[in-house]
Amino acid sequence: MSVAVPARARSSAAFVLAGVLWGTGGLAGSLLGQLGGLHPLAVAAYRLLVGGGVATLFVFVKGGSLPRTREAAKRLLAVGGLFALFQASYFAAVALSSVSIATMTTIGAAPVMVTLASVRKPRRWTLVSVAGTVAGLVLLRWTPDEPAHLVGGVGFALLAAAGFAALTMLTAKPVDGLDPMATTAFGCLVGGILLTPLASWPGMALPLHADVLAVACYLGVVPTALAYAAYLRGLADAHPVLGALSAVLEPLTAAVLSAVLFGERLSVTAWCGAAVLVAALAVGYWRPEPR
Repeated sequence: MSVAVPARARSSAAFVLAGVLWGTGGLAGSLLGQLGGLHPLAVAAYRLLVGGGVATLFVFVKGGSLPRTREAAKRLLAVGGLFALFQASYFAAVALSSVSIATMTTIGAAPVMVTLASVRKPRRWTLVSVAGTVAGLVLLRWTPDEPAHLVGGVGFALLAAAGFAALTMLTAKPVDGLDPMATTAFGCLVGGILLTPLASWPGMALPLHADVLAVACYLGVVPTALAYAAYLRGLADAHPVLGALSAVLEPLTAAVLSAVLFGERLSVTAWCGAAVLVAALAVGYWRPEPR
């Protein structure tokens, strides 16, 4: 018991850190697109390439090396492919619908998919947490005057959710020779390389200005390299369902930052949604599925 409690606390802290850092990524990505005149796909590609490059440099400085086993190489190719799928599908969903609908559908569907795929008989508290998460996202992100019939956008958002769910379940199973940082580093690089041909079509020219480069570095390092390394670290000791649930901290953090930094007013409904999200996450951390 003395060993399990610290491990559970570490995984919970890692998930919270990842979710909060992801919440700053949307603002940073939007700012990079505005400053650099970049298409969202180019922003996603730079996010993975910069994050993967910085994380890879850190791995080498710490004495790490390229994967030497076939299993490790297969894992990194799969992780990179899922990174590229998730990013490309999410931004396609944004383009065809809206940020609110894409975020709500992607992050709301992911824990449901993980629960259905990884838990034969979910516990009552797990069902309560998942249902509360979906309800909270609807209240937090839904805007009544936005059209809800945009099938293409919702379809790509569900595809993004499937990619994130698959990434969560895949990386929850360790592979010899790959720790969370190495998986993040090489996986992001592979994903960025796979995404580059698609992102090059609308153009990837990055203006070499100090503010643009600073935002690009922040986007790659903080909400990408650090956040995904923390997320994968949390998956080492926790059930994938809890990891997928923790992703709702991203829109929650983004909403709070938008209100604090840009003066955007959250409606009473949105605040109720935020409260429901916090309560749903509290239930998930309090009564998690056994790993």
